[in-house]
Amino acid sequence: MSEKEKMLAGQLYRPVDPEIQADLADTKRWLVRYNAALAAPLAERRVLLAERLGAVGEGAVIRPPFHCDYGFNIRLGRDAFLNFSCVILDVVEVEIGEGTQIGPAVQIYAADHPRDPETRRSGLEFGRPVRIGRHCWIGGGAIILPGVTIGDDAVIGAGSVVTRDVPAGATVVGNPARVVRTG
Repeated sequence: MSEKEKMLAGQLYRPVDPEIQADLADTKRWLVRYNAALAAPLAERRVLLAERLGAVGEGAVIRPPFHCDYGFNIRLGRDAFLNFSCVILDVVEVEIGEGTQIGPAVQIYAADHPRDPETRRSGLEFGRPVRIGRHCWIGGGAIILPGVTIGDDAVIGAGSVVTRDVPAGATVVGNPARVVRTG
C-alpha cells in the first residue's frame, strides 16, 4: 500500500512521501488561483472548485480566501455555503451536506496525530473523516475536530470547539461544545 493509499484509508502514513508532497504542491497552486478569483463571477469560481474538490453540488459556494490540504477529499452538497477564511484539513473525506451554511473562519480538521509520543516523533500522521449533515448552521470561528459527525439540522454556536458527534437537530455551544438544545 502506498503512503497516499494509507492516508486516504485513515491509516498511519508518512506525509513527507513524494506523491503526497506533489499533491500538496498541486493544491497550493490551485489555491493561489482560487483565492485570486474573489472578484470573479460565481460561475467561474464554481469551475475552479470542480477542478479540485471531490464533489461540488449545484449552487455550492466557497468564498475566498479558502485553505485546504488536498481538496479532492472535500465533498460539498447542493447549496452548501462556506463564508470567508474557512480552513479544511482534508487528509481523508470531509463531507458537507446539502444546504449547510458555514460562517467565516470555521476550521474543519480531518487530520490527526498519534497520541503516543514515540509514534508522533516518528512523523507518522493519520486522518479521521468529518461528516456534516444537511441544513446545518455552523457559526463563525467554530472548530470541528477529526472524526466528528454532525447530524442534519444541527446548529454549532460561533467559536465552539466540537470534539464529539452532534445529534441531528441539536444546538451545541462552547469549548468543548455541549448540547444546549435537542432537536
